[in-house]
Amino acid sequence: MKLCVVTGATGAVGPRVVEAVREAGFRIRTISLDCPLPRCFPCDVEVRLGDITDPETIRAAMEGADAVIHLAALLHILNPAPEMRVEFERINVGGTARVVEAAVGAGVRRVILFSTINVYGDSGGGILTEETPPAPKTFYAETKLAAEQIVLGAASPTGNRLGTVLRMGAIYGGRVKGNYRWLAELLAQRRFIPIGDGRNRRTLIHDRDVGQAAALALQHPMAAGRVYNVTDGEFHTMTAIITAICGALGRRAPRFALPAGPIRAAVGLLEGVADTLRLPPPIRRASLEKYMEDIAVDGRRIQTELGFRPKFDLRAGWRDTIEDMRGAGDL
Repeated sequence: MKLCVVTGATGAVGPRVVEAVREAGFRIRTISLDCPLPRCFPCDVEVRLGDITDPETIRAAMEGADAVIHLAALLHILNPAPEMRVEFERINVGGTARVVEAAVGAGVRRVILFSTINVYGDSGGGILTEETPPAPKTFYAETKLAAEQIVLGAASPTGNRLGTVLRMGAIYGGRVKGNYRWLAELLAQRRFIPIGDGRNRRTLIHDRDVGQAAALALQHPMAAGRVYNVTDGEFHTMTAIITAICGALGRRAPRFALPAGPIRAAVGLLEGVADTLRLPPPIRRASLEKYMEDIAVDGRRIQTELGFRPKFDLRAGWRDTIEDMRGAGDL
């Protein structure tokens, strides 16, 4: 049975990836900084602890491996301090270089990198495809783009390309933290009022479908050397997302929305006053703009080339997510 190494497997998405790749017939070895929670992985998963930036640790983890899925990364942080750039580069660029070097040395046949649609930057109201020139705007996106180039440059001694890049849409699911979980929690508590007309488009993917996409890219011969956007195949307005979450919660969506212009002005004023007084503002402009951004990313290439078929549309995805959150006592 072939061995797949999964870095960063104890993160929010890692267990879904491990589950899907294991079901595809691979033995799994994980490498991460943190110990997995009880029952995080099946008992036959080999768990190792270590830092991907340490050459000896990652070299040992790759021994006997046929493939690697590289999830480990320093994730997006709103308004990071300038000095954080060094840490983003150390982990996301340097760590990826170590993983690829060790993987090639071990003779693996496929290196999968989890990247992000954030590498595209602003959409400008259009539709982004894999042919769209990236224009990253954050430390996170810049370093993920640099990591992509490292992976796409990976080759066997005979010159065969080994790397595949999966640019993930916004991932949501019962274990996933971030803006969509925050939105679901506020809607569950009836503490959220939409802002703006809600027509801004978003690109999502359910965490269970993420695992399926990884398993396909791991095995399909056409995936070598390719970049794929991974989405549920649709563009969703913010209104549709809120409606789907509320439907999963068993309640009506908010009937009113606050006007975007005055809210932007008020948030900017509050942030300025809070910064002057050296206090944390109730909300930052960056968070508001993230909520109101429009980003529509085409995910047809992975469907056409690899036969990827997302199992979760927006309604089914949020029903599954809310059920998982309730089961974990988070709602």
